[in-house]
Amino acid sequence: MTSKTIIEKLNNIVGAKNCWTDPAELALYSFDSSVEKPAMPEVVVRPENTEQVAAVCKICNDHDIPLITRGAGTNLAGGTIPVTGGCVLLMTGLNRILEINTEDMYAVVQAGAITADIAAAVSAKGLFYPPDPGSQKMSTIGGNVAENAGGLRGLKYGVTKDYVMGVTFCDMAGNIVKGGGKTVKLCTGYNLTGLMCQSEGTLGVMTEFILKLVPPPKASKAMLVSFADIMEAGRTVSGIITNHVLPCTLELMDNFTIKTVHAATGADLPTDAAALLLIEVDGHPAQVEDDYQTVLKVCRENNGEVRVAETAEEKEKLWEGRRKSLSSLARLRPTLVLEDATVPRSRIPDMLLALEEIRQKHNVTIGTFGHAGDGNLHPTILCDKRDAEEMARVHQAVDAIFAAALAMDGTCSGEHGIGIAKVKYMVDEVGEGTINYMKQLKKGVDPKNLLNPTKMGL
Repeated sequence: MTSKTIIEKLNNIVGAKNCWTDPAELALYSFDSSVEKPAMPEVVVRPENTEQVAAVCKICNDHDIPLITRGAGTNLAGGTIPVTGGCVLLMTGLNRILEINTEDMYAVVQAGAITADIAAAVSAKGLFYPPDPGSQKMSTIGGNVAENAGGLRGLKYGVTKDYVMGVTFCDMAGNIVKGGGKTVKLCTGYNLTGLMCQSEGTLGVMTEFILKLVPPPKASKAMLVSFADIMEAGRTVSGIITNHVLPCTLELMDNFTIKTVHAATGADLPTDAAALLLIEVDGHPAQVEDDYQTVLKVCRENNGEVRVAETAEEKEKLWEGRRKSLSSLARLRPTLVLEDATVPRSRIPDMLLALEEIRQKHNVTIGTFGHAGDGNLHPTILCDKRDAEEMARVHQAVDAIFAAALAMDGTCSGEHGIGIAKVKYMVDEVGEGTINYMKQLKKGVDPKNLLNPTKMGL
């Protein structure tokens, strides 16, 4: 247990108002957005600068206290659950946007800044930060980097790791470490920036980032395409990529999701469609028109019915339903298991077929939506975790989903991370040698295994 002396030391660093030990307050940080079992921390601290983070790290290291870094708690794989107790380090106190440089096109932000706030501030300066995870209105940039979050624009623009130029973080000894920088080219030392991306809080506590910005596209065109057969939607995705068009977004919704969203929100969606694709192309006006004509041709070859947004308002309405897919599905049952099985883009039709077979075999309710253009599907199982028999079938279905994805040269996590929820799939995907190498890396920088222990099986 954490002693009164240690609590006093933490109070001296962050102030009593930013240090909590009351069980009622601790319970708020015992879970995240996953369905994994909660676990209580012994203390929660909320630092307000990098120096305070470093000091907290040192105290935890000196007294063998596990340290779990947490942002907004939107993690979907149990990555912020304090399984071994210890100290939850709440990063929401480091929430400032420190600089937006329009000349060199970068931003400097603290780890607790909200992703959507960063994007809006950058947009107000005439620039563009492309990563757009579904949780962006509440998730922190630190969490995005720790999980390498994706989003709707990942197909064309890439994911979070593609926009992190530099990082400041603290190790468990209390050292402040810097990787990367503000230059386009930088080859000084190890690529610590790349190492910290996707590290899930197991290698250090990130406090500040330098983010790459890009010019916004000059034009765009959005369309909704409905299909009578979901396999035709899958073949359309493959056909668009095969024709060398990279839409900025290429999203899919199955019939179950379409009907659910329509019932929940009244969104103007064709409820008789087996599947929808929501497609947007952007760039130079001439290129947008060329890409649109190619997309239109592929859609019609696969019997797709195309509706084009003629105004910004119509475009927003097209995307409203996709954005509300998860919240609409969550209304139907007490428990929602959101997965992110990802396969090479050409295997989308095969994965859709596999999901249907899994749904029937295990008798589970699945609504599928996701980033079809980059192969990242979100089969979402609706259930009730209080029903042991149903949950046994759900777990079998999840195992089958990831087995299918891996058999297609895919991955068990396209953007949600491993946390504790997907540890058992790691060996099948990367092998024992890779896991042992990761353990050796972690042992080198965290010999006591205090940084987010158990996550990723480390």
